[in-house]
Amino acid sequence: MNILRSIFVLVLLFSSCKSAENTKDISVSKVTCEMAENPLAVTNTQPRLSWKLKSDGINVSQSAYQILLSSSAEKLNTNEADIWDSGKVSSSQSQLVNYAGGKLQNGKKYFWKVKVWVGNETESSWSELASFRMAPVSESLNPTWIGAITKAESNLPKGRNYHTASFKKSRRQEIIDASNPLARQSIMLRKPFLLSKKIKDAVVYISGLGHYELTINGEKIGNSEFAPLWTDYDKSVNFNTYEISVDLLNQGENAIGVMLGNGMYNTVQERYTKFFVSFGPPTLFFKMKLTFDDGSEDLIQSDESWTYSDSPITYNGMFGGEDYDANLEQIGWNKPNFSNSNWQPVVVQEAPKGELKAQSAPPVTIQKQYEVQELTQPTENTFVYNMGQNLSGFPTIKVKGKKGQKIRFWTAERLKDDGTISQGGSGKPYYFEYTLKGDGVEEWHPKFSYYGYQYIQVDSINYKEEKNSEFPTLLDLKSNFIYNNSGEAGTFECSNAIFNKAHELINNAIKSNFQAVLTDCPHREKLGWLEEAHLNGPGLIYNYNLETFIPSIMENIKDAQREDGMIPTIAPEYVVFGGDFTDSPEWGVTGIILPWMYYEYYGDDTLMEEYYPVMKGYIDYLTSKSNNYIVSYGLGDWYDYGEHAAGYSKNSPIALSATSHYFFAAKLFAQAAKHLNKAEDIAKYNTLVSNIKAAFNKEFFNKETKQYGTNSQFSNAVPIFMDIVEPEYKEVVMQNLLTDIKNRGYRLTTGDVGNRYLFQTLARNGENEVMYKMNNHYDTPGYGFQIKFGLTTLTEQWDPRKGNSWNHFMMGQIEEWFYRSLAGIVPDEEHPGFKHFFIQPEVVGDLTFVKASYESVYGKIVSDWERKGDNLILNIEIPVNTTCTVMLPTSEEESVTVNGASFDDVDQDAGKTSLNLGSGSYAIQCSI
Repeated sequence: MNILRSIFVLVLLFSSCKSAENTKDISVSKVTCEMAENPLAVTNTQPRLSWKLKSDGINVSQSAYQILLSSSAEKLNTNEADIWDSGKVSSSQSQLVNYAGGKLQNGKKYFWKVKVWVGNETESSWSELASFRMAPVSESLNPTWIGAITKAESNLPKGRNYHTASFKKSRRQEIIDASNPLARQSIMLRKPFLLSKKIKDAVVYISGLGHYELTINGEKIGNSEFAPLWTDYDKSVNFNTYEISVDLLNQGENAIGVMLGNGMYNTVQERYTKFFVSFGPPTLFFKMKLTFDDGSEDLIQSDESWTYSDSPITYNGMFGGEDYDANLEQIGWNKPNFSNSNWQPVVVQEAPKGELKAQSAPPVTIQKQYEVQELTQPTENTFVYNMGQNLSGFPTIKVKGKKGQKIRFWTAERLKDDGTISQGGSGKPYYFEYTLKGDGVEEWHPKFSYYGYQYIQVDSINYKEEKNSEFPTLLDLKSNFIYNNSGEAGTFECSNAIFNKAHELINNAIKSNFQAVLTDCPHREKLGWLEEAHLNGPGLIYNYNLETFIPSIMENIKDAQREDGMIPTIAPEYVVFGGDFTDSPEWGVTGIILPWMYYEYYGDDTLMEEYYPVMKGYIDYLTSKSNNYIVSYGLGDWYDYGEHAAGYSKNSPIALSATSHYFFAAKLFAQAAKHLNKAEDIAKYNTLVSNIKAAFNKEFFNKETKQYGTNSQFSNAVPIFMDIVEPEYKEVVMQNLLTDIKNRGYRLTTGDVGNRYLFQTLARNGENEVMYKMNNHYDTPGYGFQIKFGLTTLTEQWDPRKGNSWNHFMMGQIEEWFYRSLAGIVPDEEHPGFKHFFIQPEVVGDLTFVKASYESVYGKIVSDWERKGDNLILNIEIPVNTTCTVMLPTSEEESVTVNGASFDDVDQDAGKTSLNLGSGSYAIQCSI
């Protein structure tokens, strides 16, 4: 079938090249470099250029392209390609086309455009001008780091074994008291400079740790919150790149202002914190390269000439909150002509150990704002605001009152029985506090801390109008939802209310945890537990543009990997929990599975190639931990469902879980070795795969009962999904799995790890009706109970009353089923990146319609179906330069019409009818 499919795709592509008569127009709609629009810090010395195409025609495919690349927009506008002209290249490739010109200069900006041909005659216009800037190599930056205090003077703790839950309160206080207060304080840094010539170009490279806010002449640069993104600062340190508008710079004096906060770089603080870790006191690297109209250049950089002062932010902790005293503001501190006579000279600090690297992943930004939805007063002077949405973020306030009055905001995702907020399951104490300067209406929001919350409690205030002069008056309150700016790729809607609301809850939880890393929760931990990335991977990719984000996960994994090859459960590994909470195979295999997912969905195998040593190191590590190819440690199917307390796997053997993931990782690695033509590894690791499979079946398969392990859903689903079960036993094992599900009233018993394998084992083996029944109810375990409970995000446990966090996405694996099965948008492993794909909707249960879209690298894919009586109406969109096989749930091929007419290219297979289509919009109808 794979060979026939490949032949079909090649024939269809060839025929579409000759179908110019079907092409009404062709245009280039979106161009990217290294999968980003106009990136400012490209590290690939041969950047890869991509574009999407649009056409109103049917069966349209690119036959050739031409790329022009210039040193200036002016030259490109006149088609002068002084850097590279590809010439007309006969090729259908429109993704990841390598630049093939001369050496590009570090730090220089380039401009490019592309046009394409369809057939021999139809030619598009040139695309809009695009650009990219090459990143400077870290050595050329020659960074000088500055701040208020040296690391040696800070007395901050060293090491990563300070898990505060294991400390007595007195021990925690000893650590805090021993550190220099200045080492934990937010500071402002300032640098004035003069300009006497006209500026042509200005670019800034900056890294302020833990986080910074940059202003030039009082204007904030960029829209990031919590920049740069988190890393293991002993291994890698991100810097950000900004192009500065020349209109922002003055002839004469200018001023650079930077405010620094602690972030994950330094978590040694009072109040709540998950762990004590410090890479040093707040520190700044800054370099601004100025190019003048006359061709000369100048550098403004961090050095001893800068000065600093304490910030009005008197407390900032990523886990504890933020306090701001408006009376400490220094008006104009980040603008020209400010007197800094009371400021102190900075000190040159010890540089972070990590390599300085250009941040390529998107920033975290404020994405949405919410108004107060409901107000209650549990006691006379206590106000509790329901903001209507559980989220990750912070409030924006407008207040009025007397100088020195304070207003404290307690945030939480749930309430106590008495109506006040509860932080018991999310980490306490956490709050924001603002001290008024008494100067009219004052507006503020935090800069260096966020929390997961839906409710805000404020005590001793007036609300909206002044009633008691002893209290400040809160005039306005908004809730800011912050998450990564990657952008959304998919949409999903159907006729089932549970599925629609589950989709909403899951995605609100994903967004809440879509920060610098994919966190477990937005409050008590904020850690990058790795299993979520691969177990929820397809659902994440269908919903969000992760082309430039997933590589940052792999870089964090590489930095976290130990010398013996072990990949820990979290990355960055800020704290070493020890035991299975540090080393569990179901988490570590992310380093092998994720590059394959990336290749399957984006058609890019560079992660597989770049991180091949990481993948190999982890497989060899698991082999070293195995006994006769059985691995017997880890967390197993974490949080599996039952009467027992959630935690370690209880329903299924830990060794079965660990060994199955050892097998799965080895299998994918062996495939990577073959794909990359690593001849020395192919035979070795294929043999390893065979040995693990044999050992697994010998250890866990009962030939008499035809079941695995404890006969649990996890025990039987995993071997089917991973293709460990021998073919002659697959059907009976599947029937045993179905029997267990039915005997439990179509309820699951799997957990964080097992959900995906259970869901996809059912979905990919023709049991979508069972999958539908298993999730279409309002009791536990299931999404319906969360909806019935009135939540706005997915929670850590199926029963929210039993779990701590009300904002976890780890149980959200049903998203893959929504897109892949109900909508039927399925990638083709033989043609990765959706160059060819399938639309094969599952019409199950009482569903009457499903509408879904996915923005692939080639363009938008749409699957929109409606059931009317015995007829199925399917409207689809196939992007230009791709092909699709549509699988219809009918055996009556004579009933199939496409765009109102009969269709000849129809195949029959296993009771389904398949159509082979090129690009375009189609209305398909058939009987079911």
